[in-house]
Amino acid sequence: MANSNKKRSVTTASAPVASAAPVKTNRTAVAEFNPDYTYVKKDLAKIGIMAGSFITILVILSFFLR
Repeated sequence: MANSNKKRSVTTASAPVASAAPVKTNRTAVAEFNPDYTYVKKDLAKIGIMAGSFITILVILSFFLR
C-alpha cells in the first residue's frame, strides 16, 4: 500500500468584506413558465377512444368465437 500525501489548506480568520452595492434582480426580465399541453390532451383522448373501441371489439368477438 502506498502512502498518500494529502495537502491541507490553511485558512486564516479574516473580517468579512462588504460589497459596494447590493445586487438587484430584475423580475420583469424573467419569463413565466406557461407550457401549452393542448396537443397532449388531444393525443390522450385519441388513445382513450382507440383503447375503448379495441376492448369493445374484443368483447364482441369473444361472444362470436365461443
